Amino acid sequence: SSESNAYYGRPIRRLVCLTERVEDLVAEFNRRIVLGAVNESDADKMDSDDPDENRRYRSFKKLMEWCPSARNLLRSSAEHEILAFAYNKLNEGSDGARGDDSASLKCAVADWLMERTPTPNPTIHRQDKSGRGFYNDVTGGLLCPVDYDWSNPIVRASIRDYHPDFRITACSWPSFLYEDGCYDPQNPANGLFKGKLLVKAFKRVFTSPTSTYEEQPADSAACSVRKKNSAERRTRRDLRFALSSAGSWRIVDDEFNHQEFYDNIVDYLELPPSPEAAKDVDDLLLWWNQKVFGRKFVSDYRPQHANKMSGRHDFGQALDVVKFG
Repeated sequence: SSESNAYYGRPIRRLVCLTERVEDLVAEFNRRIVLGAVNESDADKMDSDDPDENRRYRSFKKLMEWCPSARNLLRSSAEHEILAFAYNKLNEGSDGARGDDSASLKCAVADWLMERTPTPNPTIHRQDKSGRGFYNDVTGGLLCPVDYDWSNPIVRASIRDYHPDFRITACSWPSFLYEDGCYDPQNPANGLFKGKLLVKAFKRVFTSPTSTYEEQPADSAACSVRKKNSAERRTRRDLRFALSSAGSWRIVDDEFNHQEFYDNIVDYLELPPSPEAAKDVDDLLLWWNQKVFGRKFVSDYRPQHANKMSGRHDFGQALDVVKFG
């Protein structure tokens, strides 16, 4: 039904993509079929020279995984008009979830920041965002790119005055992404995506509002690393919007492009340029899983390589002795 499609569309903005419509993701799959792919497995191998097309196809794969309703529609023999209507309902559900999450974080972020010592002055209001962003020293410090020194009054004034040497774009990581806001230019990955507000925002959206106040999470069965990966990047974009002074969601806020910001995060997590960078991402996901789900169920998100362990190794040796001895 149309109501169920709207409901099943809610995970799309959380786990699949930031802005693209369901029909556009399906169109990318169909484009590869037209180019000669026989099935989805063939389409997986058809990399494009256009990075946006490759990114769109990766989002299509996530759509098939996290939105069974879309997968069923794609495999059905429904007429084009029926599919278009169903895809539109999925889009409505996805955009509705984004609106709900943004509204929830708008209030929650104000509460978290006002709990700080000393209390921010001027006050960060729960409903009115006009005093946030770079107009406020606290939210401005969190949004400030790590390339600039927010503690310098000249830098603060230059950012607020839109000086061309201090532009705020998606080319730089905001301070709130880093653990305690500390950035090491010699080791940029150190502390990246470990900001305390990020963990709170993730828990608020994906576990429960009360869990944001748990310093150590109660051990609970964990979801997969892949789902955490998708959810984390969405949380970073949501938190950036909650800290800003923008009254309503838009892709480009002044010079800051949220889509580009989101894509940079996706590429960092999904396309590490080296084995060392891939290990950094694996370690980061382990850190997040432990922060959110606790340490007890580590095997759910970091399975042990049992065949390499001593018990399995000795067992194999014993079999060799019996067989050839």
